[in-house]
Amino acid sequence: MKIIIPMAGMGKRMRPHTLTIPKPLIKIAGKPIVQRLVEDIASVCQEKIEEIAFIIGDFGKETEEMLLEIASNVGAQGKIYYQETPLGTAHAILCAENSLSGKTIVAFADTLFKADFKLDETRDGIIWVHKVKDPSSFGVVKTNQDEVITDFIEKPKTHISDLAIIGIYYFKDGLFLKAQLQYLIDNEIQKNGEFQLTDALENMKKNGTSFYTGKVLEWLDCGNKDATVYTNQRILEFHKNEKLISKTAIIENSIIIPPCYLGDNVKISNSIIGPYVSVDANTNIDFSVITESIVQSNTKISCVNLDNSMIGNYVEYFGSKKEVSIGDYTVLS
Repeated sequence: MKIIIPMAGMGKRMRPHTLTIPKPLIKIAGKPIVQRLVEDIASVCQEKIEEIAFIIGDFGKETEEMLLEIASNVGAQGKIYYQETPLGTAHAILCAENSLSGKTIVAFADTLFKADFKLDETRDGIIWVHKVKDPSSFGVVKTNQDEVITDFIEKPKTHISDLAIIGIYYFKDGLFLKAQLQYLIDNEIQKNGEFQLTDALENMKKNGTSFYTGKVLEWLDCGNKDATVYTNQRILEFHKNEKLISKTAIIENSIIIPPCYLGDNVKISNSIIGPYVSVDANTNIDFSVITESIVQSNTKISCVNLDNSMIGNYVEYFGSKKEVSIGDYTVLS
């Protein structure tokens, strides 16, 4: 089994946090988003993950090493590919053409999920979906009585289906997927100037591929600050029975309301933290009240009252605002 992860986007909706780090490497409860995605996919696969291909932009050597380590941690070989020009989802996947063979999962790196199924790898293809209240903002699928997908509809204006595509796909034959992606490129089949994966899926369906749905229990988005803070809340809830507070964390004259994640060498003094707060390694917080927020590593916070907030790495923040979004290497007082 191979996993292909396109993640070359700029992450503009997550600025200022993506000015210094790619969005999929932003940490939630101590782990980068893309690491959680890889681990969750591995947990539903029946076969071993042999290779993970990351399609990135010019993110630098340090980022590439982190991605290769994420692959290694699940026993897979990591490979790095580059998408130099943003030409759509189909083009992004085809950038990893040397890895497109055999059983393949394509997973876009700004989504997490909770599922209780095992992947049926004997099927031609599986598209993971989740029921949504307002399908008009999503790509959706329509199925027949056998749960085989009959139609792909992008942002339907009238109610056709409430099964939204979450951005994770299984293909039994990666080479056939590769051929259909190449067909789009060779024939300049675009929408709004981009090559779209859904066009390749439609061609595969017309050529005999049977796509089924894989219905997840919960779909978590990491597209913007508010969505990421909510995802942090749900991840902490999923793992609330695990040990989330490091043995090296120091808690002085403070109250921690679970579930919270406190990384290595975090120091909390004279504060109330939680619920649903993640604080990464080497961060100091004093005289503060913080709820439902993410605070990254090596940061100093004092005298704040925060909720629904994200604070980056190497930040110094002294103030009292209720809600903030502060990027890395910022000093505010």
